[in-house]
Amino acid sequence: MTITEKVAYLKGLIEGMEINVDTKEGKILKAIMDVLSDVALSVEDLEAVVEEMGEQVDTIDEDLDALETDYYDEYDECDDDDCDCDCCEGEFFEITCPACEEEFMVDEDTLLDGGIECPNCGKPLEFEIDECDDDCDCCCDECDE
Repeated sequence: MTITEKVAYLKGLIEGMEINVDTKEGKILKAIMDVLSDVALSVEDLEAVVEEMGEQVDTIDEDLDALETDYYDEYDECDDDDCDCDCCEGEFFEITCPACEEEFMVDEDTLLDGGIECPNCGKPLEFEIDECDDDCDCCCDECDE
């Protein structure tokens, strides 16, 4: 039984008892039934809206899944160092903010730019890159080549 059906049943019981609505008790019961009827109708409307929104969200989810499959599968990250995908190009470095101790990743270009704001606390961070004196492309303190 739905809420509206239950309220209608209660309303029928009260009417069947032939309660005098001119008495104090009768007025209260009538007012309670009116409020219950309004609440039941509101709940019924809300359930319809929620069901409709659920269907819309399901449709959006299906569309988004199709977009992800069509456009983003080639950008999936992988853990294979020997793969030929675009996602493994370039190096990423883990940075720990000295102010908030939040860890995050930055790419090589960001490091070479010399600084960034912490994405967590907004504190400016500066990076110093020591380049090798030799003719190698690495950015380390000591070159093994």
